[in-house]
Amino acid sequence: MTELQTAGVVRPWAALEGRDRHAACMLAARDGDKEAFDVLIADLAPLVWHVARGSGLDRTTAEDVVQTVWLALLRHLHRLTEPRALAGWLITTTRREANRVQHRASAHIELSPEVAEQTPTTDPSPEHEVLRTERDRALWSAFHKLSQRCQELLRLTVLAGRAEYRAVAEALHMPHGSIGPTRGRCLNSLRSLYNGDSGS
Repeated sequence: MTELQTAGVVRPWAALEGRDRHAACMLAARDGDKEAFDVLIADLAPLVWHVARGSGLDRTTAEDVVQTVWLALLRHLHRLTEPRALAGWLITTTRREANRVQHRASAHIELSPEVAEQTPTTDPSPEHEVLRTERDRALWSAFHKLSQRCQELLRLTVLAGRAEYRAVAEALHMPHGSIGPTRGRCLNSLRSLYNGDSGS
């Protein structure tokens, strides 16, 4: 990799990390440095991908959303006023695009009752569905009782995984080292709320 030096030119982001690195890359990309934009994609593509997939999209649709998000960044490079908040912008933009795609897909033509009756189903049994629905209801009820900070942290860390804690820390403006312990406390709170709710 020639990130540190290309044709004798030291890259301004080479010795930086996190938000500072992404801000430096973004400013360089604004000046037409393609390598800087490639570094942004390499660093932050996993986060964008996990947010898209975590929104319930299938692989093909998620790939389209990810591509749209990077094209949007390319178009808006000169309009973003806070380069150090890039990770948060990408998360928000990905969610909005995923929601837009899902909303468009939901406007499909439903099968007539006659056709639907003849179509084989792989749906679970009604009994299984009731149990799953009740479990999900209790879990989401517990989740929404958490603080807003815990809800956001769990959404991002469950989607992004441990390897992307740095990007999550940037998006939430938290120290990188506090993500894991805070996530553990939020999960413990969720578990206690869920056990209390499902046991009632």
